[in-house]
Amino acid sequence: MTTTTNVTDLYPTRGATEVATPRQDPVVWGSPDTPGPVSAGDLQSLDRDGFLAIDQLIGPDEVEVYARELERLTTDPDIRADERSIVEPQSKEIRSVFEVHKISEVFAKLVRDERVVGRARQILGSDVYVHQSRINVKPGFGASGFYWHSDFETWHAEDGLPNMRTISVSIALTENYDTNGGLMIMPGSHKTFLGCAGATPKDNYKKSLMMQDAGTPSDEALTKMASEYGIKLFTGKAGSATWFDCNCMHGSGDNITPFPRSNVFIVFNSVENTAVEPFAAPIRRPEFIGARDFTPVK
Repeated sequence: MTTTTNVTDLYPTRGATEVATPRQDPVVWGSPDTPGPVSAGDLQSLDRDGFLAIDQLIGPDEVEVYARELERLTTDPDIRADERSIVEPQSKEIRSVFEVHKISEVFAKLVRDERVVGRARQILGSDVYVHQSRINVKPGFGASGFYWHSDFETWHAEDGLPNMRTISVSIALTENYDTNGGLMIMPGSHKTFLGCAGATPKDNYKKSLMMQDAGTPSDEALTKMASEYGIKLFTGKAGSATWFDCNCMHGSGDNITPFPRSNVFIVFNSVENTAVEPFAAPIRRPEFIGARDFTPVK
């Protein structure tokens, strides 16, 4: 087991039993008067609910540019053969392509866009770097979903992020209906960390990127949380975006409709919260999943 020295583990997980721990960190790290694109009211909503939905983060012309780039990447044989591409077990279609801000200058520009990175800096109260980026593809007629989980549980256990100072944005590149496998979040769930039971297998990422196993909450815990917090399903036009805290309990269902659902997903972490050794895994995940390049986005 890899150990982490000189860093207190505030969020124990992957032990013998499931343990709930109250959140020890702020949600919004920037001060209320810090200038930025997020209003004071929206920051309060983010603090309370753990998420912030934006009807149109990018315009229709921009959506077309990013959608074409997504299509180019997912049909490129060299990209498909790259270890950064994750393939659906059944259909053998590409499910995700990681590290797109390094593979594609088109998506690199999106990461540097002040409408995107400016919000991350304002929320996290510091310069930020990209902990993870990817495009997700959910074609119609059977693309599988992502089971309920907290991203921070994995990023803490397997990547070594010490604190909850990380924010994600999912930008829709196709319309998100209430039927095509959209993002679901339990509002307020980010205020409690659910440490999951069970040890982390070596090279767990190879399985977990296709089907979550280690780090999965119990049915009993999910039932309790859903009863307490409820479930919010996000819909919206292409170009809409959902910002959400790293500890939100979230997931998405299968897409059995004819209508595809694709998005670009960017994870910003504070430069003051850089990764150490994993807290509950035998080895680090590859850098294309959990970055070790902490260069601030400029």
